Amino acid sequence: MKSQQQLTPIAFIRTPFPEKFSVPRQPGLVPAAIATIELVGDYEHAQAIQGIEQFSHLWLTFEFHQHNSWQERVRPPRLGGNEQLGVFATRSPFRPNQLGLSVVELLSVQTEPKVVLTVRGADLVDNTPVVDIKPYIPYVDAIPDAYAGFAQEKPEQNLDVKFSQAAATTLNSEISQYPELKTLITEVLRQDPRPAYHKAQPEPRRYGTALLSYNIRWYVRQNTVFVEEISLKQP
Repeated sequence: MKSQQQLTPIAFIRTPFPEKFSVPRQPGLVPAAIATIELVGDYEHAQAIQGIEQFSHLWLTFEFHQHNSWQERVRPPRLGGNEQLGVFATRSPFRPNQLGLSVVELLSVQTEPKVVLTVRGADLVDNTPVVDIKPYIPYVDAIPDAYAGFAQEKPEQNLDVKFSQAAATTLNSEISQYPELKTLITEVLRQDPRPAYHKAQPEPRRYGTALLSYNIRWYVRQNTVFVEEISLKQP
């Protein structure tokens, strides 16, 4: 029997990732990714978050709002994009009810003029609807002897990131606006956001990544990411 209950966003999260490409594949992998969660509508009241500052981390339940279909079998990037697994054995966004779960670090709480939570390490596309917020409880949420199949260990970050002179010049000119821009770009690209099947191609392929209000052009050669250009996105 299908439930008729409708989920209502309680907040929207603003992140540095305007596009799905280059969003970290798990939370916490890009510490420089600072985001704000803005409560909305009937939920924008300080009483709704009273006491939340006592917790260092939060669980976010959110909607994969850019996906409208599900797949029974998917290809996890950690397995090279070749092996298929059942969707419920993965964290793929192609889920029947389009719900995701992510843990973030709580940095600050604002109640005036709006109710806003500032968090670190989000792996969500900008303006993702958040449908619930819960505190992370270490004694039940962190299980020391848990095991995680193909994702037991944190993915290795074997790529170096180098910036061209042109890219370095842009970073210097933007440092007053975004002091952590270089760190953010480095942490995102070290995750190697390329599709798995591209990594075996012999010739370097150019990619574009949107972060904050910037477009980043880059390619990979011999385990090094070369950032060619950083430019402001056109309005």
